Amino acid sequence: MAELSRRSFLLGLGAAAPGDRVRGYFSDFNAFPGEPVESHIPDERSFEWVMDLCPRFECPDTWVERVYYYRWWSLRKHLRKTPAGFIFTEFLRPVRHATDYNAVSCALGHHIAEARWLADPVYLDEYLRFWLTSGQGRGFQRHYHAFSNWTAHAVFQRWLVDGRTPALLALFDQLLADYAFWERERLLPSGLFWQYDVRDGMEESISGGRKAKNARPTINSYMFGNARALARIARIAGRPAIAKSFQQKAERLRALVENTLWDPEARFYKPRLENGALAGVREQIGFTPWFTGLPGARGGRAEAWRQLLDPEGFHAPFGPTTAEQRHPGFQIAESGDDCQWNGPSWPFSTTVTLTALANLLESGVRAPVSVRDYFETFLIYARSHQIRLDDGRVAAFVDENLNPFTGEWHARARKLKKKTFYGRGDHYNHSAFNDLVITGLCGLRPREGGRVEVRPLLPEGAWDWFRLEGVRYQGRQLTIVWDRDGSKYGQGAGLRVEADGRRVAGSRRLERVRGTL
Repeated sequence: MAELSRRSFLLGLGAAAPGDRVRGYFSDFNAFPGEPVESHIPDERSFEWVMDLCPRFECPDTWVERVYYYRWWSLRKHLRKTPAGFIFTEFLRPVRHATDYNAVSCALGHHIAEARWLADPVYLDEYLRFWLTSGQGRGFQRHYHAFSNWTAHAVFQRWLVDGRTPALLALFDQLLADYAFWERERLLPSGLFWQYDVRDGMEESISGGRKAKNARPTINSYMFGNARALARIARIAGRPAIAKSFQQKAERLRALVENTLWDPEARFYKPRLENGALAGVREQIGFTPWFTGLPGARGGRAEAWRQLLDPEGFHAPFGPTTAEQRHPGFQIAESGDDCQWNGPSWPFSTTVTLTALANLLESGVRAPVSVRDYFETFLIYARSHQIRLDDGRVAAFVDENLNPFTGEWHARARKLKKKTFYGRGDHYNHSAFNDLVITGLCGLRPREGGRVEVRPLLPEGAWDWFRLEGVRYQGRQLTIVWDRDGSKYGQGAGLRVEADGRRVAGSRRLERVRGTL
């Protein structure tokens, strides 16, 4: 079935062959200038590898389509075969803060979100074992806890996609130990967790600093997600006492974040500083609670999302910005650290924000944002994936951080000016994109127990058609097709969801549909 589906895509789905167009994208990706970097799958094999292992996607916006394949191409470029198994790197070139084999744990959760859609689970299986069991005494890899993580949450979200319960349970004890580590190292007497900015992967911010032990919305949202995931995994494992304990931890943490990190005047989640005060600035990390589904329906918390659309808040042509623009501390700095989170746009944070917004829209809570706002913010993110080469061509590209007003890759530009540039951030693997296409734009919301739920986050009239196929989901192959009037694919008008070629859900309209495998 997988080979037939791949072949149908390459030959064309009742129209001009998308495979020819996509092959052209890969020719462009492979021609990107710069020093060659060895990957487990070399560039010349990248097209075949992606066609074999990744969901295939086409849509009327050719730039979104191009970036979708660029992000699979770049994820593949970060794949390494090491003596400890397969890993994904964050940087293609060596960095001093990495652990063995140039691995960095900061964006591990984003890597899991992307790689969970690969047809072959071996890469992600071995990558997780690398971080959780390749250290001393089969413990954590050194530097694993150098950064906050939402690993248990991400692993559970992966299980919702692949349904491989033995693989999930094989990691359970180490995930429990992971949570216990954070409780020992970062738990405050209040019950909240604290973290340095830099250990959240955010070197400098307006609200904190490299040595400030603030209770931040980031780590507390991650730990809520981890606790809730561990409760769910414990129930699957038949360990009810552990399930109850972690459900209680999650609810306590939810209440603490709601009551302690919410600023009722600013109507926004903020860090609680070491002196006990709330930070005097709104920062993009205030959207993070929705990333793991922490906020409930109470108290108008969704009002925070007005700031996403406000040009004095976070909205920018290549945003969102990492801090509200009305604050005097907002800047696109030309001095100090190249990597500051006090203004520039970061793909890492944009990924969190878009995932959080999708979760909010999915929850049904009344909010001042809509599917159109998600779509337009996603398009800003997609358009930011570009760079103008010396010969004038515009290439698909991702680096560390952006000037949110010009789209220039800011840290890269500063390194070029200082003559310290060595391509460190080229094709930077510090975010997700394709998971947003699959779960957001195309709307596949993974559910337990053989259930299929699809709600595309596309406003009416935005796209007349799209097709996502070859999606490995709980042992089946899913295809999601939107064809407004039936003229594109000749399979009827509307939204159609198939599992192994059998229709399981559909509608004439772009709306939530449900089915079973």
